[in-house]
Amino acid sequence: MTTAAKTERITILGTPEFKNFLTREAQKEGISLSQLVRQRCEKKPLNNNDEELLAALVEEIHVATVKANLSLKKGLDDAEKVLARIKKAA
Repeated sequence: MTTAAKTERITILGTPEFKNFLTREAQKEGISLSQLVRQRCEKKPLNNNDEELLAALVEEIHVATVKANLSLKKGLDDAEKVLARIKKAA
């Protein structure tokens, strides 16, 4: 009676650069290349709550960016008016 293997070999093809990248990533995390691939492939997808939170954060960033752009434009417009008055007075 033989027992089933707990692991199986999986062969994938990639460029030497990709293999070097995976090797460096595994070394950074202090794990084997195989463990790195397993961990990254087994990550669970975001659940609905995570997706909703992420969407809310993206919206907040969008609103903040619009406000920042408007403030920057106003500041530049004000600076141009001051420069125009200075040139006119000179």
